[in-house]
Amino acid sequence: MQLKLKLAQGELTVGSWITLGHPSIAEIMAAAGFDWLVLDMEHSVLELSEIQMLIQVLDGKECPAIVRLTSNHPDQIKRVMDAGATGVMVPMIKSAADAKTAVQAVYYPPRGQRGVGLARAQGYGAKFQQYRDWLEKNAVIVVMIEHIDAVNSIDSILSVDGIDAYIIGPYDLSGSMGRIGEFNHPEVTSAIERVLEAGNRLGKPGGIHVVEPDQNELRQRIAAGFSFIGYGLDIRILDTLCRSHIQSIKANL
Repeated sequence: MQLKLKLAQGELTVGSWITLGHPSIAEIMAAAGFDWLVLDMEHSVLELSEIQMLIQVLDGKECPAIVRLTSNHPDQIKRVMDAGATGVMVPMIKSAADAKTAVQAVYYPPRGQRGVGLARAQGYGAKFQQYRDWLEKNAVIVVMIEHIDAVNSIDSILSVDGIDAYIIGPYDLSGSMGRIGEFNHPEVTSAIERVLEAGNRLGKPGGIHVVEPDQNELRQRIAAGFSFIGYGLDIRILDTLCRSHIQSIKANL
């Protein structure tokens, strides 16, 4: 089943984040069985050429590649979609107008305003019509809710046609409230609950990033009603596993 359809049906999906540019990282994580993987351009040094290479790897493993952008800029959206991304994760969406900008940048006219080019996604020119059909049926647009302004406009944002899911950025959201990193502060938890409630009411699958690979927190987020969950990221999974294993080894020497 395609990711877009899973999201539309409210099916639970668990993905993760890639910030390292080596193709083996993407290959290992895709083979592990994540439902989707985010290629992070916002908080990494990944370049567009590396993004395309990683998309190619994920395509080979039939794992949807979602590119987390550096901004809601149509030029960048166009380029990562032309590289063959399944979809985009758009940062710092604060209004319905922001959400509409992202949708228009992903889709061709008449639905959107994306410029037409012949690149990898279009089979280097040999499969343009097939790509047009694929785009309408499969492209995924995820808005990042990471500012209190977005929380205050959440109904209008999630009501924009073409938005498939949202994901909460807990660090930036708490920071915009003057509570950076205080995820358990009542004001922050209340804001998160407002977003989750709106998503449930409007039929938009809700996401949150469980940054540390903590299965207990993952279960808590699922129980709370989130269904589009990012679990860890390559560097945190690698770091925590290495540390726990070496600590166990040294403790038993």
